[in-house]
Amino acid sequence: MSKISKFFKGGGSAGSKGRRGPSPQEALARLRETEEMLSKKQEYLETRIERELALARQHGTKNKRAALQALKRKKRYEKQLNQIDGTLSTIEFQREALENSHTNTEVLKNMGYAAQAMKKVHENMDLNKIDDLMQDITEQQDVAQEISDAISNRATFGDEFDEDELMAELEELEQEELNKGMRDVRLPSVPSTSLPSRPATTRKRAEDEDEMKKLAAWAS
Repeated sequence: MSKISKFFKGGGSAGSKGRRGPSPQEALARLRETEEMLSKKQEYLETRIERELALARQHGTKNKRAALQALKRKKRYEKQLNQIDGTLSTIEFQREALENSHTNTEVLKNMGYAAQAMKKVHENMDLNKIDDLMQDITEQQDVAQEISDAISNRATFGDEFDEDELMAELEELEQEELNKGMRDVRLPSVPSTSLPSRPATTRKRAEDEDEMKKLAAWAS
């Protein structure tokens, strides 16, 4: 049996069980009734004090005996009032303490129920099996991660070929394409008819210019 269960079940004798005390709710109700009764008694005493004080003022020096009797009664009422104030303070403190104790008891009781429920849930759980299960889960996660990494990596097929050799072959292919394009270019055909000769005046002017150049060269 757990400590919490022992705390709530108790271990009293049969005689103590037969003389079961009041419940917290019953005790609180009694304390509130007592507070209400004493509060009414306070109001009554305050009224009587005011009345005796008024009588003492009324008689004054006219009837000193009656005035003194009124003041004596006022003093007794004031003493009772002070006693009630102290009693109310004690009852209020006791009521608050009982309310706190009742609240703590309910809290502990609910915590005990929760602990028992957790214990019942964990009864069929084997810690060794849980450790093995978590280890299996971790291993499978690692395997899944390795598979994902392998799938996402770029394929490297063909990387064993020489890069320079491939570039040289590519240049040869480009040159072949260029030569083939040059062969396909068709040059314009030569005209079959002869070009017209220069006019006579133009040819005579050219001859005169040549003669002048020769004379200039000889004179210099």
